[in-house]
Formats: sequence, structure tokens, C-alpha cells
Amino acid sequence: MSSNKGKELLAMDESSGSVVVPDQQEQQPRSLSRYESQKKRDWNTFCQYLRNQNPPLMLSQCNYNHVLEFLRYIDQFGKTKVHLYGCIYFGKPDPPAPCTCPMRQAWGSLDALIGRLRAAYEENGGSLESNPFANSNIRIFLREVKEGQARARGIQYKKKKRKISDGNKAGIINTHHL
Repeated sequence: MSSNKGKELLAMDESSGSVVVPDQQEQQPRSLSRYESQKKRDWNTFCQYLRNQNPPLMLSQCNYNHVLEFLRYIDQFGKTKVHLYGCIYFGKPDPPAPCTCPMRQAWGSLDALIGRLRAAYEENGGSLESNPFANSNIRIFLREVKEGQARARGIQYKKKKRKISDGNKAGIINTHHL
């Protein structure tokens, strides 16, 4: 009887250092951080969205327009009240009564989602240059959502001004520190 018998059935769990039978590995996935779990769930949801298109899309065919369509699709499942322009509570921070305005995804949720999908795209073999989640049109869309939701809730949105040092105001580059 060989001493190597059955060794191919065993694997090493690197996180705990213990030997695990392959079937047990699938039943006991390593615990992921909350961020990693959300990223994996979001990635799977996006891939399922692409498969459900008619005709189904492969990831290599995906561009920023598909990402925008996905964001608009998931918007309907949001939990944030966004008052429409004609609503009597439009622009009021604390409406006194309920209204029929739709529930939408909050800007911050969409922004975080795009960040996770952007990272997941690259982790799943996509190149940095072709990442549809990093497209400037996505940033523009998110900015418009943010500003629109702020107006609907009566929040003054002012763009923060960057501080410019005196040496850089005149376009002078300080080469002393280069």
C-alpha cells in the first residue's frame, strides 16, 4: 500500500494552515471582509444583469453605456425619497407629510457601488484602460445625481474650492523639491 494514496484528495487552507478535503473547502469559504463581500455580491449582480440582456452581453462587450443602464435599473430599488420638481416638498429639507415621489438609490450608495465595481473589474481580468466603471461619463452621471438629490432635499451644494499656494498661482513650479 502506497503512502501517497489519498494525498491528491487533500488541500491546504492557507488562511488557517489546516488540511481540508476539497468538498469542505467549498462548504467553508474563507471569511471575507464586509467590503470584499459587498464587492463580490455587486460584481455577481452586474454580471447577472449583463447575462439577462437581450441578447446577453459578454463582459468584453460592456462599455460605460451598459454601466449607466445598470445604474438606472438598480435606481428603482432605492430607499431614499427624492422629491420631483413639481412636488410641494421639492427643495424642503424636512417635509411634514408623506408624498408620492419615488424612492431612489442615494448618491453615496451609487458612488460606493461604482468604486467596488471598478475594483472588481480589474480583479477579474479587465484592464485599467478599458474599465467602463472608470469612464468620465460615469463621474458626470454621479455628479448630476448628487446635485439633483441635494436640490430635491433643499441642501445647498457648493463645490469646494481648492487652495492654491502662492508659488503655483503664477504657474511657477518649484523645482527645489523635485
